[in-house]
Amino acid sequence: MSEEPRGAQDGSASTVEGDQSLSVTDNRTGKSYDVEIKDGTVRAMDFRQIKVDEEDFGLMTYDPGFTNTASSRSAVTYIDGEKGILEHRGIPIEQLTEHSNFLEVAYLVLYGHLPTQKEYDEWVYDVTHHTYVHEMIKRFMDGFRHDANPMGMLLASVGALSTFYPEAREVNDDYQRYVSAVRLIAKMPTLAAFAYRHSLGLPYVYPDNDLTYTGNLLSMLFKMAEPRYDPDPRIEKALDVLFMLHADHEQNCSAAAVRVVGSAINDPFTSVTAGVAGLYGPSHGGANVAVLKMLQRIEKVDNIPDFLESVKQGNERLMGFGHRVYKNYDPRARIIRSHVDEVLEATGKQSQLLDVAIELEKRALDDEYFTDRKLYPNVDYWSGIIYEAMGIPTDAFTVMFAIGRTPGWTAQWLELMNDEEFRIARPRQIYTGPREADYVPMNER
Repeated sequence: MSEEPRGAQDGSASTVEGDQSLSVTDNRTGKSYDVEIKDGTVRAMDFRQIKVDEEDFGLMTYDPGFTNTASSRSAVTYIDGEKGILEHRGIPIEQLTEHSNFLEVAYLVLYGHLPTQKEYDEWVYDVTHHTYVHEMIKRFMDGFRHDANPMGMLLASVGALSTFYPEAREVNDDYQRYVSAVRLIAKMPTLAAFAYRHSLGLPYVYPDNDLTYTGNLLSMLFKMAEPRYDPDPRIEKALDVLFMLHADHEQNCSAAAVRVVGSAINDPFTSVTAGVAGLYGPSHGGANVAVLKMLQRIEKVDNIPDFLESVKQGNERLMGFGHRVYKNYDPRARIIRSHVDEVLEATGKQSQLLDVAIELEKRALDDEYFTDRKLYPNVDYWSGIIYEAMGIPTDAFTVMFAIGRTPGWTAQWLELMNDEEFRIARPRQIYTGPREADYVPMNER
């Protein structure tokens, strides 16, 4: 978009395109400007034409945390937070979790359409036969301390993949794009399982290509001395659903990180590493851990009223409720809630935490204090209970999240590479420091 003024007027403003424009009057100069409105947005660069004089840099927009800034055009995921709608490539998440599976959803997210039978078979074959990692990766893993956080190990090992596949830097090569996507989705469970096993001092388990994607992950996580690991279908299904729910979620912290790093024309392994790093933070991927700790702190149903009162007084936080985007019941939470009982039945666990979670949800949703503030359960409220029932340590919860989100990160990278307005990310700043300060010699400080 040109930085030259357009439509600047003394007095009344002109229109850019019928009524699809925003009229702005600069009270410093008395000039009016028309800014085009397209898809419910205005371009930040259009405000650069608003200047006090020709030497003025022009007006910038200031948006900490990008709370109201669109940084990209994307056709991957649609969210309507007010109505509680989540769609991948236009298909409601409810339909996908009922009729599809994670690998089919991964294909959909990446390539924009549901695969034909032939495309699906080839896709599953390719992913299944790229699950092994180079033997040197095992030695790389062995370099970590026994108590290293599994997410930190995953972060490092995903980044290391870029050194094993240097050809991935040919980012404009269609084959390299495809095989890199396959490798990322196929190897992420293997790296995650290796990190988990290392943290427990257990030997690594190699992939079993006769199992499904999620069944193979469960085998690599939990197989011990048995000749073959047979995953419980209820646990396998719940995990597959969780992965589908996490497959992509629009321009969140980790997806934005993938795009920012990818904008330097980095390979997908390096770019997705940035996504893993973003997810590592407790405010993004660690929310379900915070929910579990909250439920453990409440301990029993009788303590819920006092806890909720503490929340109202500002002494406690109601974790797993509310969302930056959703101002209604998170559709993902409703879906995964239906699998909690089956997982607990399959694992044989009588979870007191589940009783606390059910009653806490009920009381919060019956309380106008929380509903008036649009505080409804999100997916993290229930996912931690499922992971805990499966026997996954809390510091590995985010690792599981990363496996599910890998198709979304890769799809965001692919979309960026095909963007007609591709450019390196370079945010502006408002400088608040000193100017024209003099250097002070050491002996005078």
